[in-house]
Amino acid sequence: MKFGLFYLPTCLPAVRDVQTHYRGVIEQVEFADQIGIDYAWIVEHHFVRHGGLFPSNYAFLSYLAARTKRIRLGTGATVLPLNDPVRVAEQAATLDQLSQGRFDFGVGRGFIRDEFEAFGVDMKDSRERVEEGVELVKQAWTNPTIEFKSKFRPPMSGLPLLPPVYQKPHPPIWVACLMSPESFEWTAEQGHNLLYVAYHVDHPIAVERIGWYRDALKKSGRRIEDHEICCVYHAHFLDNDDDAKLQSLVHKPMSEYAAAGIEAASKPPDPTAYKGYERREAGQRDFGFNTYYPGRVVMGGPKQTIERIKVLRDVGITQIGLLVDFGSLSQDEIMRSLRVFADKVLPQVRDL
Repeated sequence: MKFGLFYLPTCLPAVRDVQTHYRGVIEQVEFADQIGIDYAWIVEHHFVRHGGLFPSNYAFLSYLAARTKRIRLGTGATVLPLNDPVRVAEQAATLDQLSQGRFDFGVGRGFIRDEFEAFGVDMKDSRERVEEGVELVKQAWTNPTIEFKSKFRPPMSGLPLLPPVYQKPHPPIWVACLMSPESFEWTAEQGHNLLYVAYHVDHPIAVERIGWYRDALKKSGRRIEDHEICCVYHAHFLDNDDDAKLQSLVHKPMSEYAAAGIEAASKPPDPTAYKGYERREAGQRDFGFNTYYPGRVVMGGPKQTIERIKVLRDVGITQIGLLVDFGSLSQDEIMRSLRVFADKVLPQVRDL
């Protein structure tokens, strides 16, 4: 079982300024690098308090590459419809070189209407832009020159990508999927790894959606064991099992996180291209402690946490993305929680 820190933080200027928040994330990732956590994932969002502190995740990850030695660094994810795939390929290759091959390429469609409108991109094109964009990036990384005719940008011919990627044939590719069966199935058919953020649904629904991916791998003639599934959960760890104390620590930050997510998606995405996404908002509004704990999070004392991780392992998850920085949870609490994970949890679950 692998573990990562996953960052989709809540911007709360009244609680902490951006510099303080950035320095807190850097401290967390440096500690994760030291204790043997495998990944640090940084999202891309724009203009919204829900993850909008990282509109330029490649820049932030490049800084982390210089501050760490072994942890892998991933975009979780690049919102590919909002970006020129050629520029993405260049930025990613630069990060791959700077990190000496510690980069993982995560992509997603995005779903926040304000982002699409601000960048002048039609949400109806999002799936096609992802599929074409991933193909363009892969070609740019693996061919001597780019030879590509695109529906969405000028064609390219005879131009090499500089710098080339460090990893051969190319960095691992992950696709962030949320609700659409087509996304899970396409990800499997293409042989990419799966990124899935599951906090807004109960465990049986998460298992069903992971099953879409696993079933599609088999139908495509691919071996499940050759592919990775990273499932993202809010995480907080205590020295001992104590549900009342846990609730007192996390419920306000969790509620703030959910409120920022609802605010970011206040304009619903295109209903044709994003069928069923209204259910995501409903899942965030019903956010009582007993709604998300224990089945939508990885939280509690060591015994509770280890049992929860075993449950997730048994449904085929190969990496748990720990969303440790949420709402107004203080840096002191986040670091205390990570130390508990390092001392009392990680040694017990590393070889699961």
